[in-house]
Amino acid sequence: MTRESLPFAVNDISALAKSLGEQIHEKGKIPGHLELLNMLARGAGFRNYQHFRAEAEKVPAPEMEVLPEREAPPAADPEKVLKVARHFDAEGRLVRWPSKASQQELCLWVMWSRIPAREIFDEKGVSELLALHHTFGDHALLRRELFTRKMVARTKDGRRYERIEQQPTPEAIALIRHLGAE
Repeated sequence: MTRESLPFAVNDISALAKSLGEQIHEKGKIPGHLELLNMLARGAGFRNYQHFRAEAEKVPAPEMEVLPEREAPPAADPEKVLKVARHFDAEGRLVRWPSKASQQELCLWVMWSRIPAREIFDEKGVSELLALHHTFGDHALLRRELFTRKMVARTKDGRRYERIEQQPTPEAIALIRHLGAE
């Protein structure tokens, strides 16, 4: 038997829950399928399920938008992750700035992950935070690169910095997890 889809909406879910609770209490037992359908219909203001169904069939159902299937995100390249992980010490601090742009970006994702979300920092505060997570002594480079690559936002005068929330690349996620920087 083909199941017909009937949209069900209520203006007040709290009133629906209260109505269901009262009806179930009056029954004194767990309702069966049809009894539950009737209770839901009564909770939404109909006499019973048949009344709800008759009313629903009068109104053309809205067309349902079919969403395209999501493609699985590309898998991280473990070799690349391990290669970039060599730029970090055992405590997860960045010890040298890589020469390759792709490796620099992965390192910046790690720095990005260590900036608390939805917090605003002044220049000194963000510099101190970055200084905790690298050992080569150039927090200005990291701060500037994070801004240039749109990982942090800052005011024109550079007084306020905030992390821009976004989805890191699969390699970045793998590196952050590898370093325990989540």
